[in-house]
Amino acid sequence: MANKNLFQSIVGKLLPKTDTVNEAGGNAYAFGPEHALAQLAVTGCLNATFYASAETQLMDIVALASKVDPKFLAKVAIYAREQGLMKDMPAVLVAILSVRDPALFAVTFDRVIDNAKMLRTFVQVMRSGQVGRKSLGTRPKKKILGWLEKQSDDQLFRSSVGDAPSLADVVKMVHPKPASPTRRALFGYLIGKDHVAADLPSLVTHFESFKKDASGELPDVPFQLLTSLSLGPAQWAQIAQNASWQTTRMNLNTFARHGVFDVPGMTELVAARLRDPKAIAKARVFPYQLLVAYLATRGTRVPAAIAEALHDAMEHATHNVPSLEGKKVWVLVDVSGSMSSPITGHRQGATTAVRCVDVASLFAATILRRNANAEVLCFDTAPRPVQVERRDSVMTNARVLAAVGGGGTNTSSALAQLNAQRAEADLVIYVSDNESWIDAGRVGTHTATMAEWNRLAARNPGAKLVCIDLTPHAHTQAKDREDILNVGGFSDKVFDVISAFVSGGLDSGRWVSVIDAITI
Repeated sequence: MANKNLFQSIVGKLLPKTDTVNEAGGNAYAFGPEHALAQLAVTGCLNATFYASAETQLMDIVALASKVDPKFLAKVAIYAREQGLMKDMPAVLVAILSVRDPALFAVTFDRVIDNAKMLRTFVQVMRSGQVGRKSLGTRPKKKILGWLEKQSDDQLFRSSVGDAPSLADVVKMVHPKPASPTRRALFGYLIGKDHVAADLPSLVTHFESFKKDASGELPDVPFQLLTSLSLGPAQWAQIAQNASWQTTRMNLNTFARHGVFDVPGMTELVAARLRDPKAIAKARVFPYQLLVAYLATRGTRVPAAIAEALHDAMEHATHNVPSLEGKKVWVLVDVSGSMSSPITGHRQGATTAVRCVDVASLFAATILRRNANAEVLCFDTAPRPVQVERRDSVMTNARVLAAVGGGGTNTSSALAQLNAQRAEADLVIYVSDNESWIDAGRVGTHTATMAEWNRLAARNPGAKLVCIDLTPHAHTQAKDREDILNVGGFSDKVFDVISAFVSGGLDSGRWVSVIDAITI
C-alpha cells in the first residue's frame, strides 16, 4: 500500500498557502484590492461590527479605492447600489470618484445618487473631509444642482423629510437658481427665507392649511410631516392607503396603534400590497427586511392576515434562489458568537435587531425551500446538526436555524463532518463571516477549510464551493479557483451570481468579473 503520510504531504503542497491573518487571529487568504473593495462595498454599512469599527471600515474603503482603476471603482459603486442595494457605501465611493476621476464621477453620480436620501448622504460624505476635500467642488455642485432641477416641486417637498444634512441644508450649500416663481417660493419656504406664499406649490399650500385645520382632506405627503398632528383612524387609514411598499413594511405596528386595521377593508388592502410581486420588486427589498417586519409584528395588534402576507412576500422576494434539479446541495450555516453581530452593524439609537446569523439562516432556508435535494448543517466550534421541516415557510425555518449555536468559529468542522460521513455533494454553500480561528494554522500554510474541501472535491468530481460572506472583511478561508467562488453581500442578488457560477457562466475572475461586466 502506498505511504499515506507521503501522499498527504504532497496534497498539502498543492494547496495554496495563506498570506494573511483574519481579525480573529486565524490564517487566511487575502483578497486582491478589487475583490476586497467589492466585499466591503456590499457588506459595510459604516457602523461598528463584531470585529471592526466604523472608522476602520472607512479607512479600508478609502485605501482600497486608491488602489483600483477608477473605472472599476465606478462599477463597484454602481453594483453596490443597483445590485447590493446598499446606501452609505455607494455614496462614499462616488465621493471618492469625484476626486479620482471627475469625468467618470459625472456619469456614475446619476446611477448611484437616485433619491434624496442618497443625495444627502453624498453631501454629508463630501463635507466630512474623509475623501480628500471638505468643499463640494465645482463638478459635484453641478451634479447636485442637476438633481434638484430634475425633481418636480412636489417631489422636492416630499423629499424634505430627514436631516444631517436636510434637503434645506443642501439647497443652502449649492444656491440653485429657481426656474419659476413656484420653485423660487418653494426654495424660500424650505430654507426659512422670505417667499411669496401665493406662489407656493399647491401641495405645500394644502399641507400648511391642513396643519391649521386637520379636519380637511389629508395632503399627500410623507406621514413623518404629519406625526405632530392629532389624527384619527380614518386619517391614518388614508396615510396607509397612500404609503409606499417600504413605508408600509416599516410601519405596520404604527398603523396598528392608530387603528388603521380597524377600518373596514384596510387589512385586506395592506396585505395585498405586501404580497404584490411587482411592488416587492420595485421596492428593492432585502429578504431580511421582511423577516424584521414579521418578527416585529408577533404578539402585537397587527392582524394575522398581515403576517400571512409577509410569509407570501418572502416567497416572492427570494424568487431568484437557484433551483438545482438533481444536484445534492449542502448549506453550511455559521452560528458562532461573532455572527450575533447586527447585520448592518452597531449604530447608537438605531441598531437593527437582525443579526448576521438571522440573515445566514434566512439564506439557508430559502435554498432549502427551492431545492428538494438540499440539506443544512450548522457549525460553530463543531458541527451542530439541526432538524428543519422542508415544507415549513422560509420565515419559520430561518428562526429555527438562527436559534442554534453561539460558540467559537471553526469553518472546516462542517466540511470535516461531511467527509467523515462520506457525503455526496454537487454544491456546498457556506454562509459565514469567515472568522475561523479554532482550526487555525500558521500563516504560510494552507487553511483547514481548503484541506477539507480538497478531500470532499476529490470524492465528488465536479463539486463546487460557494462562500457567502455577510461581513466587511478582505479575506477568506477558501481561495478562489475553478471550483471555488467567494461572494459578498446580503441582498438576494447574491443568488444570481451563484446561479451563474454553478451553470459555468462566470470566467476566471469570478465575482469581480460580474462587477467588471457593468456598462458605464
